Amino acid sequence: MMIHVWPTVNSNMDAQLHCRHKSMSAIIGKNGVTHHKREGDLCTPLGTFSLRQVFYRADRVIKPQSALPVIPLNPQDGWCDDPSSASYNQHIQLPSSFRHETLWREDSVYDLIVVIGYNDSPAEPGKGSAIFMHLQRPNKTPTEGCVALTEADLRFVLASGATEITIHPPR
Repeated sequence: MMIHVWPTVNSNMDAQLHCRHKSMSAIIGKNGVTHHKREGDLCTPLGTFSLRQVFYRADRVIKPQSALPVIPLNPQDGWCDDPSSASYNQHIQLPSSFRHETLWREDSVYDLIVVIGYNDSPAEPGKGSAIFMHLQRPNKTPTEGCVALTEADLRFVLASGATEITIHPPR
């Protein structure tokens, strides 16, 4: 099942995510959307992508219902965002000498993560990494290129059987 993200005109970071017959508020990258994603550009990539898997903090949230593989996180989980690494844009185990994101975070943003299959088959160094659907910050600040939803909305999307996402240009 496909879900759709439509950025709001005149706002780089606000969007609407459509899943079945429900529309929900989403937050995207600080610099909006792009067809030419680059590492660190703070943009959300445009296109249609598979949803790969779900990670969750079992010590904080209950396991979500999903058609995707659902994997509990542990403190050694990371995601490589270093274009010079052979593990670029892949799930890794920490510690790592390469630049990476720690998936086991103090804040709640990564308590529930859906991996978006962007630039991963195979990964092209520098084209962008760690593009996820994850939880919104309480102050709804923009992401670095991900799609952020409330926990209730992200759980609804997962329970709906979503397996693909299309991120559209603003209408």
